[in-house]
Amino acid sequence: MLFKDIIGQNELKAKLIQTVKEGRISHAQFFLGKSGYSTLPLAVAYAQYVCCENKDEDDSCGVCPSCHKYQKLIHPDLHFVFPVNSTKSISSDKKPISDYFINDWRQLLSTNPYFTEQDWYETIGIDNKQGNISANEADRIISKLNLKPYEAEYKVMIIWLPERLNVTSANRLLKLIEEPPTNTLFLLVSENSGQVLKTIYSRTQLIKLPPIEEPEIVKALLGKGIPDKDAHAAARLAQGNYRQAMQILANRDSENEYFSAFVMLMRYSYSNDVITLLEWAEDMAGWGRERQKAFLSYAESILRENFMLNLKIEDTVYLGFNEYDWAQKFAPFINQKNVYELYKQFNHCIGHIGQNGNAKIIFSDLVLKTVKLIN
Repeated sequence: MLFKDIIGQNELKAKLIQTVKEGRISHAQFFLGKSGYSTLPLAVAYAQYVCCENKDEDDSCGVCPSCHKYQKLIHPDLHFVFPVNSTKSISSDKKPISDYFINDWRQLLSTNPYFTEQDWYETIGIDNKQGNISANEADRIISKLNLKPYEAEYKVMIIWLPERLNVTSANRLLKLIEEPPTNTLFLLVSENSGQVLKTIYSRTQLIKLPPIEEPEIVKALLGKGIPDKDAHAAARLAQGNYRQAMQILANRDSENEYFSAFVMLMRYSYSNDVITLLEWAEDMAGWGRERQKAFLSYAESILRENFMLNLKIEDTVYLGFNEYDWAQKFAPFINQKNVYELYKQFNHCIGHIGQNGNAKIIFSDLVLKTVKLIN
């Protein structure tokens, strides 16, 4: 993956390149930002540049043997770790690790480097289970990195979503990250540093990715043949998140499933139709946990946008094509009397789902409180 293929983040690209030129490569670096901000592809491009045999002034050469293997994600000194769980084909008895899913990973990363955690779980089919990076995986990392580099000067270990390390696996990796073997490069790619063990986070160099500049997203969308008007509208709504911009465009002709679920919740809450709402809660309980959390996060953002619309602060409103039309009538119901409590309830649900709470009870409780707050 070349730097020129990464959308935006030009200032960070220049800084990363400069550290390599000056020989200031930190052995453990923490790339922090949303998936749509170019975090993962930037980490891969950086690793490729470090290992390139004929570096250009501002990018990898793209033609040396190392670059060819990096572009196919098959370089023997490039290792990936990511959250997994048991599937229909890989039972929990086999203690699932990243290596079992590496072909799926390479395929997804090659075709869509801006994918989300939920996209990944849907790709490997872990159903309602949450992904994790286990102690068994940590042992595998230690085993791999204790070997000398096979071809390149550096062994590179990219850990995607280190927040999915459990306490045991994180503690096993702690000493290795603090004192790695010679010419070993750890690149941790995270969306939430607050969920990463502090002893791990404190031993890394932070590289924080800001939202992508709107003109850069527009440029990328135009390059995909998106009409100018739609490209500019999606880029504005995406708030610096390229993946979100693509999602907005994909849903511009049909209602997003999260939007549909949110509309149903609000309509039946307003009409006090508790029976239908409890059926809604039961349906939601059947979704996978990551999908449930994604919906609840989406609902929080919609509440915020409708509150801004109610306050007539339209310059700060970021609603999609269908969402804005619906919000013209709904926004008055989100006001200073209920917005904070509504937001708190959805946020509590995210926490309870993340702690493996009973989803049916969690969503049933949410709908009953929503009925009261909306009215």
